[in-house]
Amino acid sequence: MPRRNIVFMAASSATKFNPDMMSFCNRLIGTGKAHKIALTAVMRKLDILEKLPLRESRNWTEISPEPSAG
Repeated sequence: MPRRNIVFMAASSATKFNPDMMSFCNRLIGTGKAHKIALTAVMRKLDILEKLPLRESRNWTEISPEPSAG
């Protein structure tokens, strides 16, 4: 199965079950984007989030750390 199909299915699932991706997709649709375009944006966002820990040499954390007060 091509990678594009796999990422499409992951994005479809993310827009249904992940609150952050759901709100991102709904926000794009609310601004007039077509559903397929919004889903493609979610696919791209998932791809970026997948590669971020590798690029920055850090471990994955589900919750962002709180910014330091300083």
